[in-house]
Amino acid sequence: MSGFVEKPEPVEVPGLVHLHTGKVRDLYRDEAGRLVMVASDRQSAYDWVLPTEIPDKGRVLTQLSLWWFDRLTDLVPNHVLSTELPAGAPADWEGRTLICRSLDMAPVECVARGYLTGSGLAEYRQTRTVCGLALPEGLTDGSELPSPIFTPATKAEVGEHDENVSYEEVARQIGAETAAQLRQTTLAVYGRARDIARDRGIILADTKFEFGFDNGELVLADEVLTPDSSRFWPADEWQPGRAQPSFDKQFVRDWLTSPASAWDRHGELPPPPLPPEVVERTRAKYVEAYERLTGLSWS
Repeated sequence: MSGFVEKPEPVEVPGLVHLHTGKVRDLYRDEAGRLVMVASDRQSAYDWVLPTEIPDKGRVLTQLSLWWFDRLTDLVPNHVLSTELPAGAPADWEGRTLICRSLDMAPVECVARGYLTGSGLAEYRQTRTVCGLALPEGLTDGSELPSPIFTPATKAEVGEHDENVSYEEVARQIGAETAAQLRQTTLAVYGRARDIARDRGIILADTKFEFGFDNGELVLADEVLTPDSSRFWPADEWQPGRAQPSFDKQFVRDWLTSPASAWDRHGELPPPPLPPEVVERTRAKYVEAYERLTGLSWS
């Protein structure tokens, strides 16, 4: 069992129709047919949406995505039309709301990996492959790969796991031409972002993108290159052979699996509320990622 510990009721705004409540984002449609995406402060871990929020998280994700979109437009267009707050929307939506194009979404998570960790490491240890791609012997947790790889995954509902799939399976499902376009664009965007992050002392270990189509044009959608969709590691602390310190929700994961939480992640009971110190340390990591990448001060 997993999903929401306490599923929030959607905010009612005149002129907006609520479409979906995701792990972090709430999705609406306005009277012009545009999508209105609102990033909440909800936090997820181990397929649960937790009962405790991380203050400012939604704004950090939104503002960081906008910063990245601006640096990727020559590689691929994005779905953002406006950041103007819809009329009648609550003031709390300021800074966390995007007005977006409605797209025909590709049914695949487009994952790029430049380093070996996470589910890729688990597969490598068993088969020396990741998503069917053969890798050299001798790699370990945190190893840099010879070159970045495209490792797609199926999209999962809230409370379910994304499942890694082979490129061949993606090509079978959506067609060879579309699959090739997704792979090429994913690796191009990853390469650009990796170099930008590296110049700022951050390793972009892996990341996932979502793409859609607008009248046949490939468009980058959802969030992009945030601590929720990416693994960012401090370059000066990188040391293959162990878990790397990261700019994400690792404090949340560590506490949930510690004796202090008294929670069994493999049981049926939902996770408990987070203590204030875990909330604050997690918020600080999100803000630090934003500041180090953008060079801007979070206020």
